[in-house]
Amino acid sequence: MTVGIIRVLTSEDPVQVDGHGRLLRERFGLRTDSRCIPGQPRGIHDEESERRAAPKIVDLARALERDGADTVLISCAADPALAATRAALAVPVIGAGTAAAGVALGLGTRVGVIGIRDEVPPAIAKVLGPHHAGHRRPEGVHDTVGLTTPEGAAAVLAAAAELVADGADTLLLACTGLTSIGIAPRLERELGVPAVDAVLAAGLLALRSSSPAAPPQLPRPRSVDGAVRE
Repeated sequence: MTVGIIRVLTSEDPVQVDGHGRLLRERFGLRTDSRCIPGQPRGIHDEESERRAAPKIVDLARALERDGADTVLISCAADPALAATRAALAVPVIGAGTAAAGVALGLGTRVGVIGIRDEVPPAIAKVLGPHHAGHRRPEGVHDTVGLTTPEGAAAVLAAAAELVADGADTLLLACTGLTSIGIAPRLERELGVPAVDAVLAAGLLALRSSSPAAPPQLPRPRSVDGAVRE
């Protein structure tokens, strides 16, 4: 089983492109094929960049499916072109944003969201509903590239601390660039609440979609004394 991973940040560096795939291989043992869309060196950071990326995502997803991907993962918390990609493919397509929102709801009831836009991605807001407890964009960060500096990481920690101070019992990292800098463990360690990494959340779903369903196990009949009958 192969998970095709679509990176929305354009890069000529194969190590960078494979970063999220490498994480899913190490954490879940998934076989991955990571590719990036062209012409977006700043990734997706506003409505215009998302609009430009949408047809590229669908085209790349089709190519991954043709090349044998059994599941496709769009590695962007905004879930760009998710509906269109699902309509175009016969294999499961996972959006990192909705995956992260679902996991966050399993961990808490007041979910604070950290992202690179001034608003919560609509796909995440829809899933969280009344459990959305606030949103912060790290100061001075406007795209995923801005997260890679020491100042960017410090701004993420400050934004997360504000959300926790305001009552968030779970943090949702609504940018997969936050996966790339590996900040979730630090947030959990320093703030004492779960921090949901969108790529790892999507990886959990990919693991399930890439595994054949096990046949249901019916309970074996027991006698009145509780002994199992063969």
